[in-house]
Amino acid sequence: MNLLNIDLAAVDWARAQFALTAIYHWLFVPLTLGLAVVMGIMETLYYRTGKDFWKQTAKYWQRLFGINFAMGIATGLILEFEFGTNWSNYSYLVGDIFGAPLAVEGIVAFFMESTFVAVMFFGWNKVSKGFHLASTWLTGLGATISAWWILVANSWMQYPVGQEFNPETMRNEMTSFADVALSPVAVDKFVHTVLSAWVLGAVFVVGVSSWYILKKRNEEFAQKSLRVGAIFGIIASLMLMASGHHSAFTVAQTQPMKLAAMEALYKGGADQPLTLIAGINPFEQPDYEAQDEAPLKIAVPYALSFLATNDIHGYVPGIRDILDGYTRPDGTQELSLNEKIERGQLAITALAEFRKAKAEGADEATLNSKLSTLNSNIPYFGYGFVKDRSQVVPFIPVCFYAFRIMVGGGCLFVLLFIIMLFPSTRGGKDNTPSRGRWKGVFALACIPISYIVSEAGWLVAEFGRQPWTIQDMLPTWAGVSHLGSGAVMTTFFLFLVLFTALLAVEINIMCKAIKKGPEL
Repeated sequence: MNLLNIDLAAVDWARAQFALTAIYHWLFVPLTLGLAVVMGIMETLYYRTGKDFWKQTAKYWQRLFGINFAMGIATGLILEFEFGTNWSNYSYLVGDIFGAPLAVEGIVAFFMESTFVAVMFFGWNKVSKGFHLASTWLTGLGATISAWWILVANSWMQYPVGQEFNPETMRNEMTSFADVALSPVAVDKFVHTVLSAWVLGAVFVVGVSSWYILKKRNEEFAQKSLRVGAIFGIIASLMLMASGHHSAFTVAQTQPMKLAAMEALYKGGADQPLTLIAGINPFEQPDYEAQDEAPLKIAVPYALSFLATNDIHGYVPGIRDILDGYTRPDGTQELSLNEKIERGQLAITALAEFRKAKAEGADEATLNSKLSTLNSNIPYFGYGFVKDRSQVVPFIPVCFYAFRIMVGGGCLFVLLFIIMLFPSTRGGKDNTPSRGRWKGVFALACIPISYIVSEAGWLVAEFGRQPWTIQDMLPTWAGVSHLGSGAVMTTFFLFLVLFTALLAVEINIMCKAIKKGPEL
């Protein structure tokens, strides 16, 4: 496996193609997870009240769920194939680990979804109300479990645990499935991602319901769906804020460079403020080597230290601190980038010498000496491929602005949910949400904004860990397949056309279903 003769153009196109596929796929996933809860709530109300109104309401949201669910499957399958076609070095090195949660997802979650989704759509009046209700919730649970295993796989790339490198096979092998499945990064990422999907689903329900109110159609359905969506959205948003704080703490402990890029924190220290906005050029990497902080910075005192350490006086390292090496508050010394590169190169050399000595039939003492050098330096293996300081710093403008879009959008949606539940007249008997036209327009505008916010969250997660395919273990340029850039570029544009067509079809079908309305 030759990792050094890499076509860098192929790396860029492979990254672009995977990003394209992931972005399109993520347009469908959060709505699936959000509507899964909404349709479960609606059918639960039918089960408890026996009113046909709630049955038809549940059917309506299930119909929109089904349209979106089908498109999500189509785009998700292509993502998994790309690991083998465009990222074969990566797949060879860690396929034993990365493939396990994806296999569990396919065997358990996907079959669970496909079984109960059939009962949910075709089992009305054919099975008992209780069994049908259980099928609806289990369909949503299956989709959520599916997300769990996919996020476990992604989280392992961000925080590789439960594995060890086998120099005999040149592969990383799993030592603890529990450590992989239950790592703190996996748990935080799952909770935060699912809660964000619930918020998007709530925004969608509120926006669609507001459209009916603006059109003066199906008003009882719209008012009650809006109320359910807004209450669900407020609860999910409050939980999301709590999970966001915990996620920031975990990122600070496991990926400090990501946090520094998100904050444009060039030089860290104690008592760090949280930046609200700063004058960062969105199109070029700032000069973090010469500047101590971004220009025109407006910040909240002590807030970053609290987010990152749970202490308003806590120490948060900046980009230069991480590159030059720093001392943690507990006294642990973090190596400089140059020291990590040196140790990574020692690991690569020791691996090559071990394999050569093994092939030549060297004695046990010689092999053990090479293994000892390899094992003591293996945590820095990936740094052996790094040539320059700038290679390990993510593109700061994307991380900085995407993070603020994500947080700002979340605050905007809390405002939306509160406004939509506010009664139209003070002290009046009517306690239904306001029918003001501006509120309806605001709710509709929040639907596309929610997708932008959701995608921004993924940009933070994935751009923030660059240049690593696997954190500290494998940089992106060492994980790509040995393909010509022309082949990857061609498939990139083919997928762009295909996914755009699928998205247009889905939007068209969804709009027709919305215009048709519930069968009340």
